[in-house]
Amino acid sequence: MAIAALITWVVTALGGFYLLGTWIRRGGVRQQQTGTSRLPAPVLFGHFALAAIGLVIWIVYAVSDEDALAWTAFGLLLPVALLGFVMLARWIPVHRERAAAMTVPSAAPSAASTGAADGTVPAERHFPLAVVLAHGLFAVLTLVLVLLTALGVGGS
Repeated sequence: MAIAALITWVVTALGGFYLLGTWIRRGGVRQQQTGTSRLPAPVLFGHFALAAIGLVIWIVYAVSDEDALAWTAFGLLLPVALLGFVMLARWIPVHRERAAAMTVPSAAPSAASTGAADGTVPAERHFPLAVVLAHGLFAVLTLVLVLLTALGVGGS
C-alpha cells in the first residue's frame, strides 16, 4: 500500500506543479501587490513546501519501513489538505466568474477568455477544471492511503 500511496502522491504532485506553474506564468506572484489574485502566496507556497517535504519523507519511509516516518508524512498531509481546501474555497468564485463570462456572448473576446496576462484577470482563472478536480481527488486518495498504511492496514 505504501507504493500505491507513493504513486498517487506523485500524480497529485504533478498536477500541483502544473497548477503552480500556471499561476506563476500568468502573473500570480506579481498580482499579490494589486490583490488581483485571490490565492495568497504564503498559502500556495506553504501548501507546496509541506507537500514536497512530506513526499520526501514518504519516499524515505517506503525504503526504510519506519512507522514514525509514515505518521510524520501523514501529519504533514493534514496542513497540506487544510491549505488545499482554503485555496479551493478561494478559487471557486474565480472559476464561477470565468464560467459566467464565457456564457455571455459579448464577453467571448475579452481578456478573460483569451488568456491575456495583463494583470487584470486573476492568474488562477486559467486553471483547467479537470486538473483542479484530478489534483483534489488524487490528494484525498493519497491522504487515505497514507493513513491506512500508517495504521498497518494491508501490511507493508
